[in-house]
Amino acid sequence: MTSIPNQRAIVRVRDLYKSFTRGTETIEVLQKLTLVVGEAEFLALMGPSGSGKTTLLNLIAGLDQPTSGDIFVGEDKISAMSESQLARWRTRNVGFIFQFYYLLPVLTAFENVELPLLLLPLSKEQRRKQVTTALDLVGLSNRMSHRPGQLSGGQQQRVGIARAMVTDPSLIVADEPTGDLDAKSANDILNLLEVLRSQLNKTIIMVTHDPHAAERAQRTLHLEKGRLVFEEERVPQARA
Repeated sequence: MTSIPNQRAIVRVRDLYKSFTRGTETIEVLQKLTLVVGEAEFLALMGPSGSGKTTLLNLIAGLDQPTSGDIFVGEDKISAMSESQLARWRTRNVGFIFQFYYLLPVLTAFENVELPLLLLPLSKEQRRKQVTTALDLVGLSNRMSHRPGQLSGGQQQRVGIARAMVTDPSLIVADEPTGDLDAKSANDILNLLEVLRSQLNKTIIMVTHDPHAAERAQRTLHLEKGRLVFEEERVPQARA
């Protein structure tokens, strides 16, 4: 598998295997998987439940380690890192967007977005500036003092996106980011992801079951039983 032409590779996966042991049984989740993702590419991963797409996303994001094979993100070989090294690496290099937002209900939007920055050596004023910039980009600068329970689902997901990008990572991984949203809110979130890609040069890898969401990506990879079976390339168009 190759990246979009004329793009520098930001993610390189080579001969990736991932298996789990359950009792005496070994379950092969990913098998001899190789792919390249270009810088500022919007890639969708699709496949039936159990195909390995979320496992692949977690491996690329440094949340898990492969049984064998190599994973590079930029110049970093994350497949060779220890758990503590991966934790430090994720803080600076990866933003996470989840289906169910995972916002802390007792914290305001500002405080939820600020959380990743507390792991970095930044002053209070530096954190305030970065959080304000992130919330402004997602259109919620007027809601920063609201708690999650005072926000709609679409607004909560926008807070989640602001939290994902507040550390200015090169890679954003999204696991079913529109799965809990109505059609209009889902479209707004996909438009925002395209802004992050096209204007801020972010590389986005999204797992989705929704073909309408996948159509917004530049490329879709389909997995079955731990293998890449085919890919689609397209020129996505933003939708109002």
